[in-house]
Amino acid sequence: MSRVFAIANQKGGVGKTTTAINLAASLAANDYRILVIDSDPQGNATTGLGVAKSPDRPSLYHVLLADATPQTAIVQTDFEGLYVIPADKNLVGANLELVDLPRREYRLRERIEDIREEYRFIIIDCPPALDLLTLNALIAADSVLVPIQCEFFALEGISELMDTIDRIRDSFRHPLKVEGILLTMFDDRTNLTRQVAADLKEFFGDEIFRTVIPRSIRLAEAPSFGKPILSYDPRSRGAESYIRLAKEILDHEQTGHLTQGTR
Repeated sequence: MSRVFAIANQKGGVGKTTTAINLAASLAANDYRILVIDSDPQGNATTGLGVAKSPDRPSLYHVLLADATPQTAIVQTDFEGLYVIPADKNLVGANLELVDLPRREYRLRERIEDIREEYRFIIIDCPPALDLLTLNALIAADSVLVPIQCEFFALEGISELMDTIDRIRDSFRHPLKVEGILLTMFDDRTNLTRQVAADLKEFFGDEIFRTVIPRSIRLAEAPSFGKPILSYDPRSRGAESYIRLAKEILDHEQTGHLTQGTR
């Protein structure tokens, strides 16, 4: 059975793309076929997976707004079992072009329906905004994974996203689950990090992943080489943390313990 995750947080710089790339690679390392959909017009997941942007190849824009099928847009990466539908600069205009289309919120969900079962997991890297691209991703997804940096405004930003998730459940009758909230760029040497982490755990309880992603230079370097951390430095703390995150998600699957997102 295939699962679709949206990795979302309207705040930028919290590790969405880093998590999309490295969680996908860690799941693929378990001998699964994994697809990353780059839904961010910046296209960082595309370049971070070593895929060059090419005007001659279909991208997510062409899948959503032209006649391209997902199959024609999928690119195999150098990491075994890991595939990507790339983003390019055309995606910048997608929010405006989607506005007047019928069933505009369901475009991505309907486009990937035929390929879902070809992949064990499909991971959608969302833009840092609550726009039509993110709405398409959330409606296409079974659950949402929320990366969050332990900083002062963390709770404020995540509350807005949770409100959006509740509205999607109500307005579109879509039973979107919260797969978990992931603490990223974690530095337990600072009082602020420890305090924000404690506040988040008190508020969200079991929705917080046990795994935390440390602040890591190696994690930051890997995308510039077009590689997931498992290829770039498999012995690093960053690689170990994403392997643990993948295991935690797979354990959820096996035990049937899926976070329901009710607070």
